[in-house]
Amino acid sequence: MSSTTPTDLFLSLTPHKVIEAVEAAGVLCNRVCYPLNSFENRVYEVECEDRTRIIAKFYRPGRWSRSQILEEHRFLAELADAEIPVCPTRPFPDGETLKQIDHIQYCLFQRTGGRAPDELGDDMFARLGRLTARIHNVGAAGTAEHRVRLSADSYAREDLGWLAERKVIPAGAERRYLAAARAVADVAEERLSGVEAHRIHGDLHPGNLLLRDGALHVLDFDDMVVGPAVQDLWLLLPGRDAVARRQREIFIEGYEELRRFDRSTLALVEPLRGLRMIHYAAWIARRWHDPIFPRTFPHFGAEAYWHDEASALEEVLELSRAGGAAPPDEGADEAPPSGTKYFWDLN
Repeated sequence: MSSTTPTDLFLSLTPHKVIEAVEAAGVLCNRVCYPLNSFENRVYEVECEDRTRIIAKFYRPGRWSRSQILEEHRFLAELADAEIPVCPTRPFPDGETLKQIDHIQYCLFQRTGGRAPDELGDDMFARLGRLTARIHNVGAAGTAEHRVRLSADSYAREDLGWLAERKVIPAGAERRYLAAARAVADVAEERLSGVEAHRIHGDLHPGNLLLRDGALHVLDFDDMVVGPAVQDLWLLLPGRDAVARRQREIFIEGYEELRRFDRSTLALVEPLRGLRMIHYAAWIARRWHDPIFPRTFPHFGAEAYWHDEASALEEVLELSRAGGAAPPDEGADEAPPSGTKYFWDLN
């Protein structure tokens, strides 16, 4: 019996195997297949027999269950039915949206052209506010019992336990990092208590927007969670300076044209930022066996890396306790603050 695991097969996916999987599901292809940029999953552009192009997405084994993936697909279908510009799955000829080959689950999407916006101006943030509100209206109208709920446990404490158990953090930085991270988790848990949660995108950063000829699409619901609406706001606007705060107001004004926004949840921005940083660091550590990760994150794991992360989390704590705003003389001309390289999956 072969000792090859689904993870081994996933890491060694080839264009030939991708085409074989797509054709096994009933879609005839030409021998044209290109890998697309994605860390967490494997994503390919495939040419069908009629020369149209589709996107084949292969889910990393062990990350999501079949039930969790199908809840993502159902949410996308509901959004598309509400005429919200997303990219829903393309059903296979038998009507299903999820197939499996060699214990690797995969689905298809219709190819949508465009690129991430170069700049997001005031008009775009007002537009994104309205679009996010429409997504949240649909999200709040249904449930996702199998998806992750964004919490201090799921986005921090479980990861910290995993990091500590495997001695991932160098001894010289471990105590400081864990103390800061656990304090962030405690603040996040307190602030999240009683806050309304529903289905949200969960990873709504500018890289998951697609713009072409003025048409805007929202991509990649792979990290869809049950969480607070403000998560989708701060990821689009992660900055701490006066410009970012003004643009948040523009976003909220657009959002409130279609759905009420609880402004008290803006106090969650810094704690949510901290949870994201913890979750991101653990994500890299969990994926280190994948050859793309050491190549992409060459400085990860060094003691200096963890001290930098601890400093960023300590900053999050300080700002959380101060109400979330940077001092008026700081950050006026800065891009998003430290710790913002946490936008992990491009597809």
